[in-house]
Amino acid sequence: MKELEYPFDAAYIIKKRKSLKKALLADGTSRIRKKIAVFGGSTTSDIVKTLELFLLDAGIEPEFYESEYAQYFQDAMFPDETLLSFKPDIVFIHTTNRNVTDWPEMTDTTEQIDEKLHTEINRFTAMWKSIAEKFHCPIIQNNFEMPLYRLLGSRDAWDIHGRTNFLTRLNEAFYAYARENESFYIHDLNFVSADYGLKEWSNPLFWNMYKYAMCFEAIPSFAFSVSHIIKSIFGKNKKALALDLDNTLWGGVVGDDGVDGIEIGQETGVSQSYCEFQTYVKQLKSLGIVLTVCSKNDHENAIAGLNHPEGALRPDDFVIIKANWENKDRNIAETAAELNILPDSIVFADDNPAEREIVRTQIKGAAVPDMDGVENYITTIDRSGFFEVTTFSEDDLKRNEMYKKNALRAAEMASFGDYNDYLKSLEMHAVIDDFIPVYLARITQLTNKSNQFNVTTRRYTPAEMESVFEDDGYIRLYGKLIDKFGDNGVVSIVIGRKNGTALDIDLWLMSCRVLKRDMEFAMLDRLVERCREVGVETINGYYYPTAKNKMVSDLFGRFGFTKTEEHEDGSTVWQLRVADYKPQNHVIEVFGNDHAEA
Repeated sequence: MKELEYPFDAAYIIKKRKSLKKALLADGTSRIRKKIAVFGGSTTSDIVKTLELFLLDAGIEPEFYESEYAQYFQDAMFPDETLLSFKPDIVFIHTTNRNVTDWPEMTDTTEQIDEKLHTEINRFTAMWKSIAEKFHCPIIQNNFEMPLYRLLGSRDAWDIHGRTNFLTRLNEAFYAYARENESFYIHDLNFVSADYGLKEWSNPLFWNMYKYAMCFEAIPSFAFSVSHIIKSIFGKNKKALALDLDNTLWGGVVGDDGVDGIEIGQETGVSQSYCEFQTYVKQLKSLGIVLTVCSKNDHENAIAGLNHPEGALRPDDFVIIKANWENKDRNIAETAAELNILPDSIVFADDNPAEREIVRTQIKGAAVPDMDGVENYITTIDRSGFFEVTTFSEDDLKRNEMYKKNALRAAEMASFGDYNDYLKSLEMHAVIDDFIPVYLARITQLTNKSNQFNVTTRRYTPAEMESVFEDDGYIRLYGKLIDKFGDNGVVSIVIGRKNGTALDIDLWLMSCRVLKRDMEFAMLDRLVERCREVGVETINGYYYPTAKNKMVSDLFGRFGFTKTEEHEDGSTVWQLRVADYKPQNHVIEVFGNDHAEA
């Protein structure tokens, strides 16, 4: 929804909250439902109502539990039956520097201040551990914003008696806990408040009158920031950035001005802004964001512009370059198809408002930020939170290279008349085996990002995946596919829950970058082998339809399962007798974990 895109009108959002919610719920979007418990150290009602809008816009329909005013510690430590039965998918602890209980005094010794610090840290640590034990769900915790005033002036930052120093030390302790505990995320309230303007943010009137830890006008900025973490946890991030060229990656029109005439480099303020934006985009690539070009241009001019010696980006930084005279919405749709991702996974960055509007109206779900003024480009994409990082794996570093190699595979496929011959030419081999700790982060990440080849679309938090990993009641398989072009990484996951002599499939997914490579048959062969090893006689498969997973509606039928149930909502149940199964993979050589480690 345009009204909820950055930069937004905060006053308008607050005023029109009810009508915006009504419009979002009526727009026909298929959303996942999640329960969010908000433990507040201040008034949270308007925060929750505004957060709901941003989550609905991101494809998440939330149900909230709100603690009573300032009862965050009690709810964390001694939850009542209402909260326990709520069973939150996420707990968000909304505390601020207003909730620090014992500040340093000028008369305190170093030992006394350290004791106060440890008391605060221990209080929060006890809460986090209690929540983890009772609810087994991700925790989002604000860090602390800086104080509104500095009693010691600049000395407040480094003197142990200063509140600024005390809050900084508390924040560092929070960060250390986050580094050591998966499913624990810091919401950077310190940055958000500074970005907004600390003086206005911390206006004492709103605390004294309403017990709000921020001014009303700041609530949308705060809620927007929290929503980025939640949507990232639940796999609602964008995956690719499609970039225009002229007046987006450089100033001027390369076809008219020539390579020597475009603005990029250190000569002027404008040319430096374009250079900084290219550098920022290249940094996004290092996070695993797939870079593409979508430009109305002659291809040779586009390549020449990208090879400008002062630019930070080069043609090789892009997986796909669409530089032609086709409509940009068509190029975006083709780019998504070639990457095997959905169009709503793409962010389209273009300085031309007419082009933006065409893509916004024609490509449902694609993000189209207002790119107004090159000096604002970085801020616009950064504050929009399209690529919020909550997990990061080795595969993220390799993603652009993996997609490039997929393009090589596609080019080679075109030279074969027989598809099976093409598959054999890839010289594929796979590692398929039980989960191992080194891949748990990637496995969890896949469960939250894979939408199309995903029969149940069940999402897992790191804590939940750790529990599955340690439970002998499951059969677990990950699949890693390698071919002559390179390593695709971990691309497929199967989780089955043992139920007597039956196995119920809780999860079966595969990355779309290895579609039509017979990896699903290799996974099934290995699954049946594992079932025979542990005495499982039947495998029950389940398909739950979503707006995005139609491609696997008949997956179990293609596997040779028999359909046993079909429901009005489109969900189906399938069954396979293990004794009747014959191997179906004939093109991929399969190994176990010992091969992976070797």
